[in-house]
Amino acid sequence: MNFKTILLLAGVFMFCIPKLKAQEKEGIVFIPIKKANGDIIALLYDMESPHFQDPKAPRFLLYDQKRKFALGIGGFVRMTASYDFNGISDDKDFVPYDIPVPNNPAKRNQFQMDAATSRIFLELVGSNRLLGDFNVYIESDFRGQSNNLRLRQAYMSFRGFLFGQSWSTYSDVASVPPTIDNAGPNSNSSERNIQIRYTYEMNNHWQTAIALEAPKLSATYGQYNQSIPQRVPDIPLYIQYAWGNKSHIRATGLLRTLSYRNENNDKNKNLLAWGTQLSGVYNVCPKVSLYYQGMYGKGIARYITDLNGVGLDMVSRKDDDGRMQALPTFAFLGGLRYNFNDSWFASASYSQVRLYRENGYYQPDGYKYAQYIVGNLFWELTHDCRFGLEYLYGRRVNMDSKTGHANRIQLMAQYNF
Repeated sequence: MNFKTILLLAGVFMFCIPKLKAQEKEGIVFIPIKKANGDIIALLYDMESPHFQDPKAPRFLLYDQKRKFALGIGGFVRMTASYDFNGISDDKDFVPYDIPVPNNPAKRNQFQMDAATSRIFLELVGSNRLLGDFNVYIESDFRGQSNNLRLRQAYMSFRGFLFGQSWSTYSDVASVPPTIDNAGPNSNSSERNIQIRYTYEMNNHWQTAIALEAPKLSATYGQYNQSIPQRVPDIPLYIQYAWGNKSHIRATGLLRTLSYRNENNDKNKNLLAWGTQLSGVYNVCPKVSLYYQGMYGKGIARYITDLNGVGLDMVSRKDDDGRMQALPTFAFLGGLRYNFNDSWFASASYSQVRLYRENGYYQPDGYKYAQYIVGNLFWELTHDCRFGLEYLYGRRVNMDSKTGHANRIQLMAQYNF
């Protein structure tokens, strides 16, 4: 589905609005969400994602006459303009892993504009005797090839169960500080995954969840080992305590089984990987919020923004005898948000990712650690229209201690619908 198709569908949808209004007595009503009342509307707000960059509840709804089911369409249009005065890469996201070491003078400066992170979604909510309160949700942006639609989330949830693609159970997205940068802090664990999850609300404070998630491996193979299909799902689980005005602390664990083939002995092998994370957000007062994440494990590169997809979930051992290993990784972030008033707020955060050597593993130009510093200012012109200004600094250090760094300033304009 391309952009022209989206425009056509939107045109058909808008053309049908007057007819839908006329059919109110027949059981279909199209109304602005702010003017609606009832439990079905409350479901939309209860099921909003806590991630700062995710869409909010849709402005308009189609619902049946008894208000047991409601279908919303929403999203946002988002444009960013950025200028690099120490180049990072041709990517529009600011990922410190991609900083060239040493810096490349030919790519020192660049100006970019992007609207592909704009979103569109459909959401069905309802309640019945068998499913209880349920939600069916599908969301896309335009980060696919040639700015085509790319699936971000697609799931159904009811009675604590979730089936489909959504934020990983290992990802505490509410603890990620606000950024214009689409990737966010390099240490955060914001990963979307296909999964089966069960969440149990013990009471108003305690919550726990466990999931089976689709395994995806990015490894660096040697001469005597090779890739094979993964056999075991990733298993994340957490326990969380919440209090006050949306403050919480969460302890999360992760188990992974990384499969490969050892060609020295012609056998398929499994390597155990694991991760732990402590995260949360503390709303000190209506004006001040603190964000934090700390993570340590082996074979968890997939779940760290800076290391996702770069071949560091698993690497060949130094002796290259067909065995592989998962390298230890440590990542952390801390952030602060300050609300000046209802229209203006600012935030700043620092994050770092470190990859540790083990069993003699050493690559001179290989990644050792990277830092990510961000400061921004947001203006809510209206409830739905937001502008932002952001400064980013990144630094990458290789195993041979050579470094590269990058700076970026960017603007954002966004309108939610």
